[in-house]
Amino acid sequence: MSAAPHPLDRPAWASLAGPHAHFAERRGRVLRYPVDVSPWLALPDEPDAADWADVAVLAGPGQDVALPAFRGEVPDGWEVSWHVDGVQFVDDGLAAAPDPEAVRLGPADVPEMLALVERTGPGPFLPRTVELGTYLGIRREGALVAMAGERLHPPGWTEISAVCTDPAVRGEGLATRLTLAVAHGIRARGETPFLHTGASNTGAVRLYESLGFRRRRRTMFLGLRVPERLPVG
Repeated sequence: MSAAPHPLDRPAWASLAGPHAHFAERRGRVLRYPVDVSPWLALPDEPDAADWADVAVLAGPGQDVALPAFRGEVPDGWEVSWHVDGVQFVDDGLAAAPDPEAVRLGPADVPEMLALVERTGPGPFLPRTVELGTYLGIRREGALVAMAGERLHPPGWTEISAVCTDPAVRGEGLATRLTLAVAHGIRARGETPFLHTGASNTGAVRLYESLGFRRRRRTMFLGLRVPERLPVG
């Protein structure tokens, strides 16, 4: 008998089928987050033609879908709109600790969070992403200058995401402090932190390894455009 897949092998699926099931939009075997929460869509382990047809119905003709940890074949007629080679890291001895300057961010802070993301480009962050978990920020003279939070939530694990710092205050270690503070909260729930970064982002890779993250696997994030017309039959 083959071993059960590790929840981090398909983190979006494990999240939407588990702790984030209350967010899940489903058609057949396909799951996705609401489009204002997260762009991620989750396929079954070996998707067939019916699954891809369900993706098309969920997303709509000509729309883009985002697939984390994708390993399969792209069907004929589906356009690859973008792809990112990534690295998945897991906690392997983080010096996790709360941060006295960090404040909890919520829905009222979303306009500032979106503006910070626009300036820094840490990855997808949408109007309701804050609902996925705890987000912490640091303010200077009232302005939000750094943040980090929680995204995917496979059973027993929580992803640290949206780690970003305003260019005006980079070099002060704020991203590191917030990463360790978010990790502290995850551990306090009895879960293990993990995260992703681009394989080509060597600075981030070195930083996360220096903090006590261990590379678990290479992965890929893929954007696909649904065909305007699907094959019949």
